[in-house]
Amino acid sequence: MTIYGPNNPHPLSRMKTELVWEGKYDEFGNRREVNVAGLAMPLQKIETVDEPRSRAEEQGSLFDAAKAHRDDFRNRLIWGDNKLISASLLSEFKGSIQLIYIDPPFDIGADFSMRIPIGDEREQVEKDQSIIEMIAYRDMWGKGAASYLSVMYERLTIINQLLSEDGSIYVHIGPNVNHLVRAMMGEVFGQDREQREIIWKRVASRSHGRYYPATHDSILFFSKGLNPIWNQQYEPLNEKYVSDKYRYQDPDGRRYRKDNCLNQNPDRPNLTYEWNGHLRTWRWTKDKMQDLHNSGRLVYTRNGVPEYKRYLDESEGVALQSVWADIPPVNSQAHEDTGYDTQKPEALLERIIRSSSNEGDMVGDFFCGSGTTAAVAEKLGRRWIACDLGRFSIHTTRKRIIRIQRELNEHGRAYRSFDLYNLGRYERQWWQQEALRGADDEHRTVVLKFFKAEPLTNTPSPLLHARKGSAFVHVDGIDSIFTRSEMKDVAQATSSAGGREVYILAWDFEMDIRQVTAAIEAETGVRLRLCRIPREIMEKNRVEVPPFFEMALLEAEPVVRKNVDARAVDIKLTNFLPSLSEVPSKELEALQERAMASGFDFIDFWAIDFDWAPGRPFNHHWQDFRTRKDRALKTVSDAEHVYPVPGRYTACIKVVDVFGCDTSITAEINV
Repeated sequence: MTIYGPNNPHPLSRMKTELVWEGKYDEFGNRREVNVAGLAMPLQKIETVDEPRSRAEEQGSLFDAAKAHRDDFRNRLIWGDNKLISASLLSEFKGSIQLIYIDPPFDIGADFSMRIPIGDEREQVEKDQSIIEMIAYRDMWGKGAASYLSVMYERLTIINQLLSEDGSIYVHIGPNVNHLVRAMMGEVFGQDREQREIIWKRVASRSHGRYYPATHDSILFFSKGLNPIWNQQYEPLNEKYVSDKYRYQDPDGRRYRKDNCLNQNPDRPNLTYEWNGHLRTWRWTKDKMQDLHNSGRLVYTRNGVPEYKRYLDESEGVALQSVWADIPPVNSQAHEDTGYDTQKPEALLERIIRSSSNEGDMVGDFFCGSGTTAAVAEKLGRRWIACDLGRFSIHTTRKRIIRIQRELNEHGRAYRSFDLYNLGRYERQWWQQEALRGADDEHRTVVLKFFKAEPLTNTPSPLLHARKGSAFVHVDGIDSIFTRSEMKDVAQATSSAGGREVYILAWDFEMDIRQVTAAIEAETGVRLRLCRIPREIMEKNRVEVPPFFEMALLEAEPVVRKNVDARAVDIKLTNFLPSLSEVPSKELEALQERAMASGFDFIDFWAIDFDWAPGRPFNHHWQDFRTRKDRALKTVSDAEHVYPVPGRYTACIKVVDVFGCDTSITAEINV
């Protein structure tokens, strides 16, 4: 008989359990590695935001930047694919982020459309996901749990490299995929780095569903090293505990409970002595006992045994446990509400950020959604990096942080400026393979069929794919966002072919692309018509031709405030016609009429850079925007910007509509 033990372990004891999903290994049985180096790309800074300082300077008031700013670090808000963004951040931030919280989509089949308000009223309209977000969601769930785990594994592998040695990551997940993600995170970070699974009870009860309806989410807490940053948090004592335990009062009404003065370890000779006629091993030295007696912190039983007074007002509460039932979801009337269905409460993030980071530490969120992580990090004095693939998410977060900047500044508290970055590429791998079988030519054929353009058989340039009337047509690829450099190439190709107009059809356009459109048109003599490809062409058996909406039309003019100063200028919006590319077909007709009659109702945010120059990020000198509670919006700025000397200047005006899509124009100013 073989005897197994520490020196002779059973063979089965060496076996490890592994989570395997389709695509984890290649056809030869080799583990598919994440090619981080091949993913890194340069990030383009497109906006700089320091709202309180800009506003103060516009108003001519004193502004002490040293006191207003915590330090020179500028937080980052980044639009794009978080896999590419996290890989691109490694060159600068590898091992530098102390805390990462992510809340990835975890509800297969979820409806991510949302109701958004329009104009000054409470009227709402439905907004679909952008085509990029929809395809990303298909990437994640196209093959069920297998593709979900592949997407998460790639991102967590890269994110792990961004964490500092004392850093932590919290992954907010639903009960339907909790077991899978937890096992996968054990592989990425190490089983011994799992610190806790937190249960957040997000709703009190649910009346629908069978087999104990789910009322909670899970938050998986892992660390990079063995000694992560930890600041113990507490929750208040409950009323019953207080009434049962804190039953005693001093003459002044101060409540306390009695605690034992005896030491749990009797083998402490230096703490063994006689006190008030009792020889015991006490918790403190005799001198300390005397101090406690003199200060009134001891009470005595009828037998003369001392007991220690623990005052209620000195209690920090109960050490926070792993089940959180005291934080409700965001109320629609709350100040923090942004209208995001998946928005998490600030109290939830505050608890996490306080627990696993210190003031000045770096906090990251790579599925930032409505921007709650960045908002709380800003309020708590942490540096932050936040990114998302959705334009509406980036726009919502930008407004939210600007409002927090204002509030902190008004209360005399320091804040940090932030910059908005652009990542101009996205991989539509799943849709490319499954919907169009990887064929760029077929993709163009489908798009041109619905656009009713005539494909070119002998094209003068590979960038020109068809004609519509006298205009050329360019169809952007299925694996990229159309960029300003591509726009210049297409314009030059059109000019070289003798054309004077070109339609550019793309799934999405680089942010702020309108800033350079006029300059390229002037340089090449070609009119550029930028149209978003409608999502409806992806529907099977689609017969009706969906509309191809051009990017929004914006017109504005300078207003010289001669009553203030001959060089004081404001900007007046004179016309705005939004693009309705993200509006469901069922609401399109009514909204088209509304847009023609009152385009300003569709403006959610606008800002001005009074000293704009090509090639430089848009600098926020002034802005106005609607909130959930205040729907009013100025159409004439009140910056009263004073130029230093008479001359010719260029202002750039940026408008973001209620769907999160931006457009920009420039205005020449002579003072």
